[in-house]
Amino acid sequence: MTSTEALKYWVGFSLVPGIGRIRISQLIDRFGSLEDAWKASENELRLAVSDSRSIDALLLLRSKLSLKAEMEKLERHKVEAIPCEDPCYPSRLKEIHDYPPVLYVRGNLPPEGHPCVAIVGTRRPTVYGRQIAEEMAADLARNDTTIVSGLARGIDSIAHRSALECGGKTIAVLASGLDIVYPAENLKLAQHIMESGALVSEYPLGVRPRAENFPLRNRIMSGLSLGVLVVEAGERSGALITAFQALEQNREVFAIPGSILSPTSKGTNRLIQEGAKLVCQCADILEELNLSIVAPKQLEIKEAPPATEAESAILRQLSPEPSHIDEICRRSGLAMPQVSSTLAMLELKGMAKQIGNMNYVLSQQAR
Repeated sequence: MTSTEALKYWVGFSLVPGIGRIRISQLIDRFGSLEDAWKASENELRLAVSDSRSIDALLLLRSKLSLKAEMEKLERHKVEAIPCEDPCYPSRLKEIHDYPPVLYVRGNLPPEGHPCVAIVGTRRPTVYGRQIAEEMAADLARNDTTIVSGLARGIDSIAHRSALECGGKTIAVLASGLDIVYPAENLKLAQHIMESGALVSEYPLGVRPRAENFPLRNRIMSGLSLGVLVVEAGERSGALITAFQALEQNREVFAIPGSILSPTSKGTNRLIQEGAKLVCQCADILEELNLSIVAPKQLEIKEAPPATEAESAILRQLSPEPSHIDEICRRSGLAMPQVSSTLAMLELKGMAKQIGNMNYVLSQQAR
């Protein structure tokens, strides 16, 4: 465990633009410790590091920064800084060549060796994409696999929520300091994630999300994981960046097939053409990663059998494929008010599920 005294210098250097893991290693080799490097003279620093801009940035920051105040700020926000030399730093992340020198964490990382799978995709999923992301995240979480994603709108948020709703764990990797949640609409979701998982970032507190930060944070998502599942992605989706980084890191890449006519499936279909594993169910991922499949537990059946003829009629119209409420009305011959109230009751019983835009499916429990 890194001492508090040593830790503050890791935090200090993480605030300096242009000084990453390689330059930190150079400084440690030259001065023996980051404390000695922090206190070194300008001439000594310029002899140790050839990049004058990085040294200029360090000298400017050092002249006005209070390391004590930075450590107090971390404590106020309940953020833990874990340097790469610390035994608590995730060993899987250290397998990638450009792992961050300091990892900032709010919440609790899973135990060492615990399986993690990243789920990524478009910010504008179709009904199909939403349904698949929900089911895959839930099934993986039920099989004791932590879901890693980026807290973005769309597939990321769906994967986080689905893991939490079934009692699983999830990690959100941010492209900003951990005191700034982006998008702001996911603040409550971020708070729930911290209760049973963690928010993670390589950026110190106060760093705002910038466009160039997002592709960089993707390498951490894949680096923490055994594999990456791409649910829906257009031809230029950021999710594809995560998939390509996963390949470079020797991680498995999985993709959900979609219609050749759907713009949101062009990226995933291309990944499959190029060798990503086509996924139809959670077991495909678990088997590829050599993870055991948890046998279904004998849970108490929450749902009661259909209590009315209306419930029976509507259940006959539901399947794993989405059905719009208007179509359910037409096929069942029931009026809209009765269909709406009956669907609400079936949702309470756990037998039906709305997956957005008034589309319903038969729940997994009722299949």
